[in-house]
Amino acid sequence: MQSTVYNVLFLCTGNSARSILAEAYLNRSGRGHFHAYSAGSHPKGTVHPLTIETLKGVGLPTSALRSKAWDEFARADAPKMDFVITVCDSAAGEVCPIWPGQPITAHWSFADPAAFRGSEAEARAVFREVFRQIRTRVDILCNLPFAKLDRLAIKRELDGIGRAG
Repeated sequence: MQSTVYNVLFLCTGNSARSILAEAYLNRSGRGHFHAYSAGSHPKGTVHPLTIETLKGVGLPTSALRSKAWDEFARADAPKMDFVITVCDSAAGEVCPIWPGQPITAHWSFADPAAFRGSEAEARAVFREVFRQIRTRVDILCNLPFAKLDRLAIKRELDGIGRAG
């Protein structure tokens, strides 16, 4: 990895909650070192309203966020990804496109807050909890000593982050 700014693609099936939360948070917390994107294998086409509410609640910008297909990032003119991280178990089991540049891949499983059924207050709490988990893992990612790690060590670290609670 030669660049000092790493491109990270977060993948999920619907690209309406978890992957969007991760994209928005990494773009803020990893500013200057990471550029985050998100996509889905079967995007919903809209960002879940509680995703927007959760991000606005912690002061993160939401105006540029959109639900999009992962094919957008497999094209020749797409940004070259350094890392591709699946954030839902469904996307982790799907056959992904061939990513240009052979990015390091990892899987970080999170419960799907958009699938939660309960009261509005309970749904908000679930979104906040999933965002807290995402924030914890992204913070660990941002603090990895990339300059001291080879490709295999980075892969092991990313896999370890995925097993973190």
